[in-house]
Amino acid sequence: MKKDAAPIRVIIVDDSALIRQLLTEIINDTPDLEVIGTAPDPLAAREMIRSLNPDVITLDVEMPKMDGLSFLEKLMRLRPMPVVMISSLTDAGAEVTLRALELGAVDFVSKPKLDVERGVREYAQEITEKLRAAARAKVRKHIPFAASLVQKTDAVLALQRVPSLSTEKIIVIGASTGGTEAIREVLAGMPPDCPGILVTQHMPAAFTRSFANRLNNLCRISVKEAQAGERVLPGHAFIAPGDAHLLLRRSGANYVTELSDGPPVNRHRPSVDVLFRSAANGTGNASLLVKIIRVSPAFRSRSPTRSDGRQAGGLGGPRPFAAPLNEASLLRNSPQNPDSSCITHFKTRHASSSPVS
Repeated sequence: MKKDAAPIRVIIVDDSALIRQLLTEIINDTPDLEVIGTAPDPLAAREMIRSLNPDVITLDVEMPKMDGLSFLEKLMRLRPMPVVMISSLTDAGAEVTLRALELGAVDFVSKPKLDVERGVREYAQEITEKLRAAARAKVRKHIPFAASLVQKTDAVLALQRVPSLSTEKIIVIGASTGGTEAIREVLAGMPPDCPGILVTQHMPAAFTRSFANRLNNLCRISVKEAQAGERVLPGHAFIAPGDAHLLLRRSGANYVTELSDGPPVNRHRPSVDVLFRSAANGTGNASLLVKIIRVSPAFRSRSPTRSDGRQAGGLGGPRPFAAPLNEASLLRNSPQNPDSSCITHFKTRHASSSPVS
């Protein structure tokens, strides 16, 4: 953080006094972050947001007077701003959290069920990183996803869901903070005969199956949580499990999924880098056309400046970066192109992997 830059101002909304205390200590111990208020319920938070105008808020799901999802929906409709959800690591918590991301939350932090104090402190670095990323997000008013359009199209294209036998083209996608909704937009737009797709999204193990099931209900292609040894076919997308690396490997004339319980890479398992490198290095000299996308907070560009000179939440949202189909070079972050994302379209004999986690 530059010395003259104002800290990111955070409001914590949680009915647990312990969580409010822990988050306040973690955030205030970080030089570029500052807690400007805490609220035990959404009604108290509403007045605090009006008067203090924070850059980011953390929001619990289960609270008295109004639950977190109801409050989030109203907030994103009337006064969009970056929100990081605080959610429990359970199947039910996964469903609620995914719904929160659909409503416009930028990201979430998992709240342990046991030994909460120790668990939250262990997540300190993740919490502060996600708050920084959220502060850079350009949020938008919540617009319900047009699932009905996909369903109507499916009625016409239902017979096309049977995949062809060719597996010579593969799409590989990696995403981190803010990526879940961008992935949904990408996959929902895929035709039933699109190349097979492998996706690594940084997400806890309890969430990835629910994420895959939700996408499967929205998309024209088949989407599932990946298992080891599955053949990668057109019209199918495989989501990396939250506790294993997903890799692509050759098996005769086909490509299949592989899972690894190897150590985290840059604190992540699954790791985008592991998937990308397996796609780039594991295909030999075959003329496999691979499209690699890295969805990152860069897609949520800086918001307009507020009257007080600080960045404010605006309208708009994450949009997947798309390079021309004849793009042969690997775009990298650079001083000349700081918001570029790692995306390429190339034959694997010329492939190289990008330095992502």
